[in-house]
Order: sequence, then structure tokens, then C-alpha cells
Amino acid sequence: MNNFGSQKALSFTESVIREMTRICIEYKGINLAQGFPDFPAPAEIKEEAVNAILGDFNQYSITWGTPLLRRAIADKFAQYNGVHVDPEKEITVCCGSTEGMISSLMAIVDPGEEVIIFEPFYENYGPDSILCGAVPRFVALHEPDWRFDEKELSQAFNNKTKAIVINTPNNPTGKVFSKEELDFIAGLCQKWGVVAVTDEIYEHILYDGAEHISIASIPGMEGRTITINSISKTYSLTGWRVGWAIASPAITASIRKVHDFLTVGAPHPLQEAAVRALKMEQSYYQQLASEYRQKRDFFFSTLTDARFKAFKPRGAYYIMTDVSHLGYTDDVAFALKLVKEAGVATVPGSAFYSRPDLGRAKVRFCFPKKMETLEAAAERLLRFKT
Repeated sequence: MNNFGSQKALSFTESVIREMTRICIEYKGINLAQGFPDFPAPAEIKEEAVNAILGDFNQYSITWGTPLLRRAIADKFAQYNGVHVDPEKEITVCCGSTEGMISSLMAIVDPGEEVIIFEPFYENYGPDSILCGAVPRFVALHEPDWRFDEKELSQAFNNKTKAIVINTPNNPTGKVFSKEELDFIAGLCQKWGVVAVTDEIYEHILYDGAEHISIASIPGMEGRTITINSISKTYSLTGWRVGWAIASPAITASIRKVHDFLTVGAPHPLQEAAVRALKMEQSYYQQLASEYRQKRDFFFSTLTDARFKAFKPRGAYYIMTDVSHLGYTDDVAFALKLVKEAGVATVPGSAFYSRPDLGRAKVRFCFPKKMETLEAAAERLLRFKT
């Protein structure tokens, strides 16, 4: 029988993260694999969604987003990130940041051009590059502080480079790119005529004095940055699929065309409710970061007590660990053993690397969960250790 799969589709696997969720359900485990909260989203945002549905905001909105939401995005981007944009010409509302990323790359990259990706990376970025016909070039983030080597990064840029993907705060490492690092990247982008495509979905989840900086705010990057974000992580609304891409008018025009034919538009009533989310008081973001810091500290201590070598994140809500000193050399086998025997699901480290062998000694945990969930997971992990 003929195999009708395209070479693009055959060149990458299904999502390992989502697969671990399915396995976790099978074994009735605690899901510390997929990064979604198990606690409720803010009531006032949910109420706005109900009101929007009852108010008959149930048909197509403007393809690239409702006017009120685009205005709210522009206002918040100016206030928090220090960048002023035109909501009519520089914002595209998408079906989550996932669609925002693939729409953006497809809008700017031609087959054969290269996209630079820091690794370890969120697993979607590699397939995204392949789907738009790009050649991904990977640059290492070196543990324990996940810094990149400036010489290595410089050598990755060439006349074929079209974009560089930056995720800050970073999934899976928790790295927060510094002003100095972003200045260096910006200089290379300007030298080579490259677009920075930056995923800033964890921008409010920061620890230990870390500061989030948008590369779009660096002089010279205004017209060569695509900033991607969504309501998923900050407001605990991962299932709503409302995100956006912010870019110059010329780039936005291309993103809007790709977005239109990929998904038409994000859910209309949920866009209306997202306006309320973006107008939350400053105290909400302070409390969010404070609560996640407590959970990070608790679970980091748990993993250390359970003899994992854990890398403390400065942002986002993931902890990368190394298990090589425990005698494990197969991350997939270890992750399966952990969920089957301990009832705790994690993600094999190889899912975050271009070459699986680079992640064979690593697994990633997430902690956007209720404290009682993390405490139950801690009990299981400590029992598994013994």
C-alpha cells in the first residue's frame, strides 16, 4: 500500500508532551508533563465569556481580531513592554500562540531559508520550521545557567538566515534572556537582515528579580520583530486558544493572509472576554508571580530531595532535571517508568532537542498546579526514590 504522507509530515513525530498526557490519563497519574493549570481561571474573565455568548457574539469576528481586543493588546504592550503599536495595522489575533508562531514563520520564510532555534526548545519550533520549508539551525543553551556562546550564535547567521526564534522566559529551561543577550542578538539581526520571532507567553512569570525584556523594544528592532503572546499562561486559559502576533504593518499584512487561510479566526466570544483579562490590575500579576515562586521553591526542593539534579528556573513554570547520575540513560524509558510506577507524568528530555541523544539524561517537570497536587506528587516522587 502506498504511503501518502508528505515528507514534511514524516520528518517529525507527534507531540511528546501531549502523548505523555494521554499516558498519564491511562495510568491515572499526576500530570506534571503538560503545562496547564489544574486550578480555576479568574472568575471575572469567565463571566465575561458567558456574557459574550449570551450577548450573541457567536459569529465570525473580523479575521485578524475584534477591535476591542486589538486595542487592549496594544495598550498592554505599550504599558508593560514599552512598545507602541497600531492595533489596526500591527496586530493579528490568532488561535493561540501556537498558531501565531506557525502563521508568522509561514508569512516570512521561503523554502530553503534558515531559521535559528535555541535548544533545548519548545517542541513545536522544529516542526514549525519544517512545515514552512525552512532549514532549522540549532544553537545550544549551555547548562547550568543556559547561556549561549556568542561565537557559536554568530557563526549560525549567514546569507540564508531569515529568522531567529527566541522564547523568553524559556520553555523548557526557565531561562530569562538578559538585556545584554538580547542586545547581542539584535545586533546580529540587524547585521544580517534577520527577523526576530519572539515567544513571550510567560512574560509575567518571573522569579528572583528577573526582568522580562521584549526584543522589539531595542532600537533598530521595531520593524524586524514579531512578538507572539496569548492569554493561555498568564490567565490560566490554555483551552481558549486566543493569542496574537505583533509586527510591522508589512509583516502583519503577510501574517494576516496566512492566518486567515489557516484558521479564519479565534473564537469570537472568547476574544471579547480576553479584553477583560488584559485589563487586570497590577496586583494580579504580582500575586501570580508570588504564587508560582512558592510552587517553584517547593517543587525544586522536592526534586532535590528525590535525588534529581534540578536546574532552578528564573521564569516560566517548568523545571529541567538530569537523571544521569541515577544510572538512567534513556529518558523515554525513565519517563514511562515514572508514570507507571510512581504515578507522576513528566516529559522526556529528548523532546526538546534536535538530536535525541542530547536529551537522553533529562526530563522536564511542570508545576502550574494546586499545592495539594504538588504535595501529592512530592510524596510519590520521594517514595519512588526509596
